[in-house]
Amino acid sequence: MAAQIWYEKDADLNNLKGKKIAIIGYGSQGHAHALNLRDSGADVVVGLRPTSKSVQYAKEQGLEVKSVADAVKEADSVMILLPDQTQRFVWKDEIEPNLKPNASVGFAHGFNIHYGYIKPSADHMIYMVAPKGPGHIVRREYEAGRGVPIVAAVEQDPQGDGWAFTLAYAKALGALRAGAIKTSFKEETETDLFGEQDVLMGGINHLFEMGFEVLTDAGYQPEIAYFEVFHEVKMLVDLAIEGGLNKARWSCSDTAQYGDYTSTVVDEHTRKNMEYQLKRIQNGDFAREFIADQDAGAPKFKKLQEEYSNLRIETVGPKLRAMFSWTKQSDDADETDSFNGKIARTQVQ
Repeated sequence: MAAQIWYEKDADLNNLKGKKIAIIGYGSQGHAHALNLRDSGADVVVGLRPTSKSVQYAKEQGLEVKSVADAVKEADSVMILLPDQTQRFVWKDEIEPNLKPNASVGFAHGFNIHYGYIKPSADHMIYMVAPKGPGHIVRREYEAGRGVPIVAAVEQDPQGDGWAFTLAYAKALGALRAGAIKTSFKEETETDLFGEQDVLMGGINHLFEMGFEVLTDAGYQPEIAYFEVFHEVKMLVDLAIEGGLNKARWSCSDTAQYGDYTSTVVDEHTRKNMEYQLKRIQNGDFAREFIADQDAGAPKFKKLQEEYSNLRIETVGPKLRAMFSWTKQSDDADETDSFNGKIARTQVQ
């Protein structure tokens, strides 16, 4: 069955008129949603902890900023853009007690709704607008007159106007310039987690690491190994994004293609492992494990983060990346900071 896709002609910004929209959080997605909606004419307020360093950032951008509770009290729609593991606490303590009757509640990821960590009452419309890109790209593309595609869903629709509002929100975000694909909270959550764990973060990242180690353990220069298993990936991905796997393949040599077709690295054993991981996502085992660790102070997460922040491939990576004239340190306000090989993420409530 063909996917349902909406574009700008399918949405009316008038469906946002007279509605106050509270953006809870001002991190990667939060700043993009708040600024894009504001610039599209929506009435926006940002909800933050009074002690958050993002209060000043948001005010400098000309946005109205209030505490989470006060922002929610006056909002007709509340978009929650906080880390998955903290959303339920902010919901219980500051959002749910102050939510207007019939106010809608939005998310950019279905995790907490799908797994039942947040359970809004039936009178609230529950929707999702999930950009397929980080917030600084969502903002940059909007300012350039383009957009980042999204997936959209409506989980509860007590008044029957859920899709009209959701598509208007997506249009104000700039997303309908690229397109919005209809999904569900279940589908978005499960496929997003699967993609992260088995293809993107948990797939490609581990191929980088293992390929580098196999070559250097065999005595090859680390610099050469880095170029062969890491540096050239961007070229291949860019070609695939432009024209699919076929373009990525025929852009390379016959030798490279033949090696691709006959490789036994990613095989049916990999498929079995992927299917196992998908089952853990579907039955909630992954979510329960992640949340339990977070609630305990994230000991496993912190241990793994430390372990994977000191990979052998990064003993040579910084030196080689400095050689590339086409790369530069990003000045995006929400960019992650890198220090001592670790990634420090600012999680703003």
